[in-house]
Amino acid sequence: MKPFLSSLAAILLLAGCGGRAAPGPAASANSPAHAECRAEAQRAPAVADLSRRVVIGLPYSEDQLNQARQEAEGRAFTDCLRRRGLVRGGGVEPLRRSAL
Repeated sequence: MKPFLSSLAAILLLAGCGGRAAPGPAASANSPAHAECRAEAQRAPAVADLSRRVVIGLPYSEDQLNQARQEAEGRAFTDCLRRRGLVRGGGVEPLRRSAL
């Protein structure tokens, strides 16, 4: 009975680790500098370049585009915050979903 309970506890802990989407560009920060960086991230050349690669009507392509756009916006937002001295370098890279 004890191995069953420890196995069940391990499964429940592992189940709680996945399934959440990575947060977008720090929506919780509301300073003017954060708002400017958010706007700059949405206009970033890497984000605009992704829009030229989507195949409209192909769900897999659109899903890949949305994921790539979120990653590009997040990188551009973080880069902007670093340039302004609002965030230090380093940290943990967000979890990436694998394509199925």
